[in-house]
Amino acid sequence: MASERGFRAPSLLLLVLLALLAMAGTLALAAGAGALRDSPRLAVLCMLAAVALALVAWRAVAALGARGARPAAGKSPALALEQQTLLDNALALEARLEHAPIALFRIDLAPGATALVCALNANARRLVAPGRATDPDDLYRQLIAQPVDRRSMIGFDTERGVERALVAVSALSVRGSAQRLVALMPVESELEAEALNAWRQLVHVLTHEIMNSLTPVASLSRTAYDLLDDLREHLPADVNTDLAVALDAISRRAGSLVEFVGSYRSLSNVPPARAELLALSELFERVAILVAPAWRARGGSASFSVEPASLVLMVDAGQLEQALINLLGNAFEATAQVAGAHVNVSARLGRGARLRIDVVDNGPGVPDALIAHIFTPFFTTKKQGGGIGLAMVRQLIHCNGGTVRYAKSIGPGARFVITF
Repeated sequence: MASERGFRAPSLLLLVLLALLAMAGTLALAAGAGALRDSPRLAVLCMLAAVALALVAWRAVAALGARGARPAAGKSPALALEQQTLLDNALALEARLEHAPIALFRIDLAPGATALVCALNANARRLVAPGRATDPDDLYRQLIAQPVDRRSMIGFDTERGVERALVAVSALSVRGSAQRLVALMPVESELEAEALNAWRQLVHVLTHEIMNSLTPVASLSRTAYDLLDDLREHLPADVNTDLAVALDAISRRAGSLVEFVGSYRSLSNVPPARAELLALSELFERVAILVAPAWRARGGSASFSVEPASLVLMVDAGQLEQALINLLGNAFEATAQVAGAHVNVSARLGRGARLRIDVVDNGPGVPDALIAHIFTPFFTTKKQGGGIGLAMVRQLIHCNGGTVRYAKSIGPGARFVITF
């Protein structure tokens, strides 16, 4: 078909040119014969015929051009539409990958070369940007070492502490080059929420059952101790003494256990948060009035800062205040033997416009072996501690939609980071 169109177009053009040549030849012969001089009418007719032939030739050339262009015009829109569709699909796929709710990485495995890890979307770039993963190279090494087609859990250090993430790896080949596609989803917040819920249920069941048993023991032991006064004259002196001591010990111990278990019950009975717009500068002023005098009384100091001063937060003011008081109480105890003890509470906006509150002291800090356990209910390193202070802090912060982590401080001391 293409060859036929290519043949017909020159043929038509050749016919038009022959017609024009014939017309020109006729006019030349007529002029040479002197007919045009003798007959003005013939001259006019020849001129009209020439104009007519020229018009026919022009229309033929125009039709030839249109006929030659029509197949291209008929083909070009379809091709352009197909190309535009492919471009739109590629852009849509790129947008979906860029905003996928997981971090995507590509690992290039060139033979004889070091495996190269590349972030593919916004979540991946944020994960390895300054302020999140403290050692991106360590994270890359862990990704390269993950097995293909099997999910696994990894942990990496961040400015808020160790964060755990679920990893899945797929192997593929692109243009003959071996690659791996890695999907990484941080799940620390979800795991923390599930752990809190499990502890809350466990504490609720234990305290309920223990209280049901302790309450009658405490009541009956106190009643028996009171009845002993009516029987003293009928019992030997040594028996009276032994019974009095035993019943008093049972009563006191049962009463102490009731109070002890009651304090743990508070972990499972935290009331729902009543969020309100709170100016952090006002909150810090109230907390400073409560705790700063005790620090100054022993030669230390407590400082508070908000940057910018207009920072506000939608949170339950009472619960956040209690969480800060608990953290500051721990800092006060941890720095008891430190000369010039100091604690600083600061609030600022972190990466991603997330509000961050740091509580930093200059005490001995938390040993690395204990960091993973400090928020666990019942766990304590204090001789007189009950192990609910930091557990309550985590519960209160979590109820308000935040997280609290222990972060390794650059200098000496402990650093707790609250993030909303």
